[in-house]
Amino acid sequence: MSETPKNTLQYRFDGPEDAPVLILGPSLGTTWHMWDRQIPELIRQWRVFRFDLPGHGGAPAHPAASVTDLADRLLATIDGLGVQRFGYAGCSIGGAIGAELALRHPHRIASLGLVAASPRFGTADEFRQRGVIVRTNGLEPMAATAPSRWFTHGFVAAQPAIVEWAVQMVRTTDPGCYIAACEALAAFDVRAELGRIGVPTLVLVGSDDQVTGPAEARTLVAGIPDARLALVPGASHLAPVEQPAAVTDLLVRHFSTAWQAAPGTATGMQAIQAPPLLSAISAPTGPVAEIAAAVQPEAVIDQGGRADLYAAGLKVRREVLGDAHVDRALGDADAFTGDFQELITRYAWGEVWTRGGIDRRTRSVITLTALVAGGHLEELAFHTRAALRNGLTPAEIKEVLLHTAVYCGVPAANSAFKVAQAVIQQETTPQA
Repeated sequence: MSETPKNTLQYRFDGPEDAPVLILGPSLGTTWHMWDRQIPELIRQWRVFRFDLPGHGGAPAHPAASVTDLADRLLATIDGLGVQRFGYAGCSIGGAIGAELALRHPHRIASLGLVAASPRFGTADEFRQRGVIVRTNGLEPMAATAPSRWFTHGFVAAQPAIVEWAVQMVRTTDPGCYIAACEALAAFDVRAELGRIGVPTLVLVGSDDQVTGPAEARTLVAGIPDARLALVPGASHLAPVEQPAAVTDLLVRHFSTAWQAAPGTATGMQAIQAPPLLSAISAPTGPVAEIAAAVQPEAVIDQGGRADLYAAGLKVRREVLGDAHVDRALGDADAFTGDFQELITRYAWGEVWTRGGIDRRTRSVITLTALVAGGHLEELAFHTRAALRNGLTPAEIKEVLLHTAVYCGVPAANSAFKVAQAVIQQETTPQA
């Protein structure tokens, strides 16, 4: 166990001190204990390092703003322990951290395992709405739906004690850190960068995973030059918990055969011979077309040599209003309205919403007030959604609208309450 400064992570070691280091990264809402059943076998060959995400497993609640931030904290932690080169396997957001490390710090990773991972986790809207639900209702809705997200129906019925143990990990997580992790996953997208991952990679996925399933796994394998796919039958998202023996065997075989020792390092790592790979691990596959590379508008340089603000504005507009709303607005634009859509993207979102003088929460407060004053109820609806995304709680939105009753008039506030109430109920109702 460790004392944990703000820029590092809570961790533990298992296994021989002189063995090569293998790092295991957890999934969102879990702790390092999700890997407990892999440890007895892995420590035969490796010194296993496990860590908790901020606010998980009793770790200090220092929210991380991005996957890059989490990767940096992990490196700061192991740097302080003198670990230079290591193998890494991570599940879900733990896999995202592994991909980030392989892209930004390739010299540190000897071999990589991506478990239940994806180059992009769903849509930004999905994770931001999950954050809104947690901010409003706490973590109980996430705990209630965890069994169906994490395990197959058969496992839930046959192993209620293990399922309840897993759900308790969610309940003991700090809500603020959970929300921050959702925001980090909302912004994570390395689809266009997979070709730069240069280490041997095992992509492991449960055959019944409905969160990051075989399609996402094949996209990873198609994009990473030296990647192999392992499909685990009878497993969903938390495959290391549901099918521990199969996952352990696949990890042992991958890291035993694919480990690349760096010459001149003092970590003592050497390749370990092992039996041939299981037939469950495929040969590298060809390109697939499930997910195309993300395309963002490029900035244009104006006559004064300044970067155009359309791309920056579009990014902020999507983050605040959501992809679905922006796609609909841009998709409906024609020769008559297209210039107006470009104007508000460049000016409102690129010039004003990107300024650093006040934060987005405050901008949402101002925007709600102005819309009530102007009687713009249709725009009030989607800016109420935006306010929730920007971190305002329903109670805070209520206070804003009460304030408008004094300064904008009771009839205007009355109409605003009806609009905001409908949006808040829709956005904060946990999904079954």
